Amino acid sequence: MDSKPWLHPAPTYFPLDAHWDTDDDAPGPRCGHTLTAVAPTRSHGPRLILFGGATAIEGGASSANAGIRLAGVTNSVHAYDIHTKKWTRIRPAGEAPSPRAAHAAAAVGTMVVFQGGIGPAGHSTDDLYVLDLTNDKYKWHRVVVQGQGPGPRYGHVMDLVAQRYLVTFSGNDGKKVLSDAWTLDTAQKPYEWLRLNTGGDKPSARMYATASARSDGMFLLCGGRDTSGVPLADAYGLLMHKNGQWEWTLAPGVSPSSRYQHAAGFVGTRLHVTGGALKGGRVVDGESAVAVLDTAAGVWLDRHGLVTSSHNDNEQNEDPSLDLMRRCRHAMSSVGSRLYVYGGLRGDVLLGDFLIAENSPIHSDVKNPELTSEKGSNMTTPRANHLCPFDPISLDGKSESPLSTTLSVDKESTQTQAEVNATYSTWQAAQTHIANPNEFISSQTMLGSPEGGTGPQDVQLHPRAVVIAREAIGNLGGLVRQLSLDHFENESKRMMPFQNDTSAKRFMRQKSPQGLHKKVIATLLKPRNWSPPADRKFFLDAYEVGELCYAAEQIFIQEPTVLDLKAPIKVFGDLHGQFTDLMRLFDEYGFPSSAGDITYIDYLFLGDYVDRGQHSLETITLLLALKINYPQNFHLIRGNHEAADVNALFGFRPECIERMGENDGIWAWKRFNQLFNHLPLAALIEQKIICMHGGIGRSIHTVEQIEKIERPINMDAGSVVLMDLLWSDPTENDSVEGLRPNARGPGLVTFGPDRVTDFCNRNKLQLIIRAHECVMDGFERFAHGQLITLFSATNYCGTANNAGALLVIGRGLVVVPKLIHPLPPPLEPETSPTSVEERHWMQELNNQRPPTPTRGRPQPDNDRSSLAYI
Repeated sequence: MDSKPWLHPAPTYFPLDAHWDTDDDAPGPRCGHTLTAVAPTRSHGPRLILFGGATAIEGGASSANAGIRLAGVTNSVHAYDIHTKKWTRIRPAGEAPSPRAAHAAAAVGTMVVFQGGIGPAGHSTDDLYVLDLTNDKYKWHRVVVQGQGPGPRYGHVMDLVAQRYLVTFSGNDGKKVLSDAWTLDTAQKPYEWLRLNTGGDKPSARMYATASARSDGMFLLCGGRDTSGVPLADAYGLLMHKNGQWEWTLAPGVSPSSRYQHAAGFVGTRLHVTGGALKGGRVVDGESAVAVLDTAAGVWLDRHGLVTSSHNDNEQNEDPSLDLMRRCRHAMSSVGSRLYVYGGLRGDVLLGDFLIAENSPIHSDVKNPELTSEKGSNMTTPRANHLCPFDPISLDGKSESPLSTTLSVDKESTQTQAEVNATYSTWQAAQTHIANPNEFISSQTMLGSPEGGTGPQDVQLHPRAVVIAREAIGNLGGLVRQLSLDHFENESKRMMPFQNDTSAKRFMRQKSPQGLHKKVIATLLKPRNWSPPADRKFFLDAYEVGELCYAAEQIFIQEPTVLDLKAPIKVFGDLHGQFTDLMRLFDEYGFPSSAGDITYIDYLFLGDYVDRGQHSLETITLLLALKINYPQNFHLIRGNHEAADVNALFGFRPECIERMGENDGIWAWKRFNQLFNHLPLAALIEQKIICMHGGIGRSIHTVEQIEKIERPINMDAGSVVLMDLLWSDPTENDSVEGLRPNARGPGLVTFGPDRVTDFCNRNKLQLIIRAHECVMDGFERFAHGQLITLFSATNYCGTANNAGALLVIGRGLVVVPKLIHPLPPPLEPETSPTSVEERHWMQELNNQRPPTPTRGRPQPDNDRSSLAYI
């Protein structure tokens, strides 16, 4: 296996040496308990709170259903100090919850909330109990909740979502296994449970599952046991839309094993899953005992890497570290990059051991100063929930939590480090700032170095790119690989021819009639199963096109010519109407919806949405609809094909006429081009990266020159600055400096690496990202890495056989290329009238307007000024 894998495998767990002063301070063997990480207080660093569970069992290994002897159930509380590595039993004042096991717990800042469970007297009440650890006077509170709630249950799950909403799901009420979801808004008094009417792919009824909230607000359900007692292997994400609607979505990937009574916890976007039980009283063993669901890449991983099929439940493995994880009914939590596991059950043996693991190989003691010292360290806070406004009130009305009810959740601060690039090379730097969310609130603040410095990050191109295997069928289909940039042999083979302040600008979302943009998204945003219309007819009429353009135009009018954007962000190059490639990129690397990744990463497209391809209408309408739906997170700038005199010749106008009829088609084409004149022309990312369609040409020396271009503007009225911005290209390679004639046509130029360096130095920039040219690997470096050309359409014009790519820019400004290869031709060409018509349409266009040839090939002199080079 590669020593620097793109997708870090599941970690290995080791025993952790902890100490205590008296035997009473030690938690001892137990199962069915909870382990919850709480934020630091003035007098304590981060701690793990262990509560409840069973300290004795009945039955044995031969028993198909070893049970918990309820006489052994406890309500004791033990705290583990991360810094001192010491267990202490604590005895909070106030009314304690009854002894219980199989309950649910969630951290709310420096408090822990408990609900449900089962004890000696049967089901525990559904009251919410809060353990307040804010100061040294620990106290229990029973929370007053109005109205009907989830009711008594056990084997359910609960966590705090978006630092505000307690969400609980599933369990058993003593009569049946449940599938209902409830939420309680901790920022809204009086407190009230609300039963959720969720949409999407709803999970089946289950108990003994796990659920953990990702830092961006996704509630991830994993595994469990269904109504028939069968263990489950699926996973579901639950997200809340901006309109308050909650929606489930089925997580991708192949789980290594079904399981229940397991434990799970998030570190970044990696859900770590350990242990679990199988039907018949067996436990999950072998490689399946330790797994990771990488929610950024949408794959499951074991200790060897990517999981492509479920493991054999009876596999033999002599690795003692895996044998260590053969357990169920244990508890798990995470602090910073470390995972902690306590106790559990193995056969008829209760476990009292304490285990630890690192999230990934990049989190080592050497690199993480917070974890090397036991005292005085600046340990990252677990989840950093200390802004939560939850204010429990005891039933007697005599005491309240010391947390002020005036505190509120800053939604900007809940957008944490967005670890969408699977390298996690920026995660450690981001961790040093979670402890101080105020630094995240400031749009001026750059993340510090992993050593804790506060200086600005440098832009870095990650040394490896993510590649999806090109095989369409067989075991290799869709395989995620990671290659060194040095292995891209075709990189040099290019295919030729807001406002200035940093405050985020808010837009009122434009509502087109009958939610037209929603209709477009529902019809077209189908990354896995979109198929072209059988009759080539477009599903919108001219009136709807006009309304869609108007709604998007109102947003573009309010935006500056040069957008001021923040990382993390995905950047896309030319699409040219190849809608299938857009869907493939969305499918492989995440798509913009609440069920996808729009909640924690922005999108930027660099122009050339139309022409050449067969589905320009689908491409531009979906992008506009997404812009209307996510005006602050989804961004479009202009390319040279967003101009009437160009897209009249290269396919967009003929497509509008063919698919909408002559009158409607011509009207729609004109309306789209009117919209194009309002598009922004460039974008700055963290004031360090500039993105544009073409380049800097001969005339652009400062960003201010671009900012001064007034819109709406068409190419006829544009200056040489606009021409250079949309049309210029880099020279052939780094050895060709200065300005040279451009083979695209007279009056156009190419610019050398010296121009790139001068422009970056003068504007205090570190990288230029541009599109405009087809490159064989989907991306290409120039000027010693100071410029990247990006192209997202594969097999351009059906002849280039190039890969397509996007760039993911993490919050630490590490740039990660992610690629898709062109699909191989079908074994038997489709003979349907639609497919034959589409192939003929593209061939005819290529004959009339030949695509730009590969850079480096000899070009006839008489073709130098041909429009073929556009």
